[in-house]
This record gives sequence, structure tokens and C-alpha cells, in this order.
Amino acid sequence: MIRMPVTVSLADVSSYRPGKPISAEYFAQFRQGAGTASDVMFNPPRLRHHVGADETPADMAERAIAPMLARQGPELLDQVDVLVVHTQLPETWFVGNGGQIAARFGIAPEWLIDLANGGCASFVHAIKLAREILQNTRARSALVVNVTNTAGQVFAQHGVRAMAQAAIPGDGAGIAWLTKSDRSPILDIETRHLPRYAGEMTSIANPPRRYWEAGHGEHHIGFTESNIAAVLDRGNRIVPQVTEAVCERIALPPNEIDLLVTNQPNRAFLRNWREALSLPPERHPDTFEECGNLFGTAMPMTFDHAVSSGLAPDGSVVMFAGFAHAGDFAGAAAVRWGGRHTPGDGSN
Repeated sequence: MIRMPVTVSLADVSSYRPGKPISAEYFAQFRQGAGTASDVMFNPPRLRHHVGADETPADMAERAIAPMLARQGPELLDQVDVLVVHTQLPETWFVGNGGQIAARFGIAPEWLIDLANGGCASFVHAIKLAREILQNTRARSALVVNVTNTAGQVFAQHGVRAMAQAAIPGDGAGIAWLTKSDRSPILDIETRHLPRYAGEMTSIANPPRRYWEAGHGEHHIGFTESNIAAVLDRGNRIVPQVTEAVCERIALPPNEIDLLVTNQPNRAFLRNWREALSLPPERHPDTFEECGNLFGTAMPMTFDHAVSSGLAPDGSVVMFAGFAHAGDFAGAAAVRWGGRHTPGDGSN
């Protein structure tokens, strides 16, 4: 018996921005001096959002899925057998927040995966895992959940907010729904793990201590000027590389991508990536000025905004691409977008 390949589609996407926008001026009043590399890496956005003081990852996920459930109906959750979650700052020791999010959604999926890696490109990583499960099991549909929650909890700390790195991050959540259908097929995915860079983005405190140890000094990301320069160079190269790999396999020149949706560490990366792929700004939407660096949530948040704003016509080839941390992971995924799936359209 010949097994027919299963097509998996990106059926819908939704997102959530917590709280009121916080302006760049808030951080400017605390700002300390910075070097040249820091000025490029951490040139602040106009606005960003911060998670609320008592807001949990499950709260954010529930608020992010609300628009999707309003469109699709709560019956969507009855069909979810796969839940892949990436929480930037897990609030539950050892087990992550996937279980809490599943409980909040009222589901008990057969496949529940908490991703600890993938970072800013975890959306692509999660889509690849979910697609593999849907293609090779009887699972019916999957939810991919990205929660970003360090801006208001780590970077806004009194001892951290004066650093150049503090003004870049924003918080938010994004959710994608994947189904077995050919409405908005995932055309191809490229992922690359580069473990030699895995230890270059670290958490440090002054005086030094491990993050679980009691002591003085707040933890922050341990970037040095030389490290920043290396990450800028590395990130500029690897995102076009994974994008071009996907383009080659689907026989699409990079400059014919209809919509490029990336993570958004800073303006320099956004500019350099589209120039490397010969794409005009209007085909590379972002939410950087309104939301800052959203890490893993940037792709679903930006695509949700693009779809809602009419920037993603049906039939568009959408390329999701990005890299994580100091460059230990990169990925790209191409989707032929067929519009948001709707109840009764036969797509799920």
C-alpha cells in the first residue's frame, strides 16, 4: 500500500500585545553610555509593550488565542492533538508552561512539547515539529504558542533598565493553528542547529552568581562589544542562507518572495536581510517600531498584523525566517497563504 503524503497548512494566526505602549523616552532617562556596536544592536524602537506584573504565560496565551476562537469557534480546541509551546521566561520550574497553557485552553493533547531552544526562530522550529507529527500520526491539528515575557520582568529591573539592551525588548504572545489541508500549505522548511555558538548568550549578574542562587545584583544578558559585533555579522549571514535554501528547493528566486516575515532584533538586521534577498521594504513587514524585539513572538505577531492589514493576499508565498540567540539556531519556512481558514470551508 502506497502512503500518500499529508499536506499541512497554516490555517490561522492570532496575537496579543499586553498593556499600554511604553515609549523610548522611558528608557532614555536611565540610559548609560554605549559603544558603537551597542548603538547598532540596541537602537531602541519608538514603542514596546510590557507584560503585566501579575500576568502569567497562560494568561498571555489565553488572550492571544481569543481572536482566533472568535473567528473559528471554540470547537477548534476539540481538534487539537498537538501543542508546541515556547515560553521565553518559563514561570514553572522543571516542566515549563506548556501544561498550564493546555489546562487554560481546556485541552489534553496527545503531543505536548515545551521548546527550550529555538529562541527568536522558535516559531519555525515549532512549525517543523508540528508538521512532522501531523504528517506521520493520526493527530488532527496543532497549535504553536509563542510567549515573550522578559521585557517587563527582566529588562525593566532597576539595575538593568539603564543598560542599552533594556530599551529593545517588548512582550507579547502569538499563536498559529496548523491543520491537515491544502488551503495554505507549508511548502518547505529549513532548520540549522549551530551548537558551537550555544554558550555565547549568557545570563550574568554583578557580583557573579548562578541565576538560582540568592544574592545581590540583577541578572541580564552578558553581551560584550566583541560578542555583539560577532552576532551582528553571524545573523546577517545565516538568515539569508536558510531562506535561500528553502527558495532553491521550491524553485523560487528570493527576490520573488511575496512576504518575508522575520524576527526583529533591530533595524540593522531588518534592513540587511531584505537587501541581501533583494526585497523592497513593503514586502518585509515588521512590528518593530510598535513592539520592539519580540524574540520568538515576532513572526506570528507580525504575520497576524500583515494578514489583518491586507498585506498578505491569498496565493502569496510567505517566508518565515530568523535566527536565535547568538546564532545557535536558524530556520526558514515557506507557506503559500490561502487566507484564514473559516468554519465549514472543508479545510480541517
